Amino acid sequence: MCGRFTQYPTWAEVHEAMSIIGPRRNLRARYNIAPTTMVEAVRQGEEGRTIAPMRWGLVPIWWKKPLKEVPATFNARAETVAEKPMFRDAFKKRRCIIPASGFYEWTGEKKDRQPHLFTAADDAPVLALAGLWDRWTDPDGEELLSCTMIVTEPSDWMEPYHDRMPVILDGKQIDAWLDGSAGTEILQPAKESALKEVPVSKRVNKVGNDDDPRLIEKDAA
Repeated sequence: MCGRFTQYPTWAEVHEAMSIIGPRRNLRARYNIAPTTMVEAVRQGEEGRTIAPMRWGLVPIWWKKPLKEVPATFNARAETVAEKPMFRDAFKKRRCIIPASGFYEWTGEKKDRQPHLFTAADDAPVLALAGLWDRWTDPDGEELLSCTMIVTEPSDWMEPYHDRMPVILDGKQIDAWLDGSAGTEILQPAKESALKEVPVSKRVNKVGNDDDPRLIEKDAA
């Protein structure tokens, strides 16, 4: 599964990639995002696409228990996303794109894991990761937007690093995903040539490190 990623594109870069509308704002640069924290996600509205902060870990609209009892929903498997109760309603009605800069996977022994950062091979500032979103209201009436990242089987190139990978959509697929005209058939591994990899600082292993750009430097200490 994908449990950590980076998100540091500017508003202008997301606009260029996905034609978002709405007030321009400064998007916080983040270099080590962990589940249950807030991330930026793009969704389709009646007037166009907008970007909004959401909890990474989907909370379905029908959830009745406390937030702390929500299971791990930061990833949804492509093979079952249309059927699983936690995701199937959002799959039908509430698609989103998570505009990532890259994502991490690990190799090595558990006590000395080496993080690897995966970014666009052509240095594009935005990877369009397929996702779902939902709107939940807590017992006190507070509304929470949340999202999940869809993962699929790895490409042959990705397999040595992990047995899953995020679904990365190309420009032509973004429209079909967000308007609901595409189904699970597009939730496929990225092309072998889509990504590049670099080993980065082992400080990524600590969840609290989030705002330091040195985390993504090659072989950083």
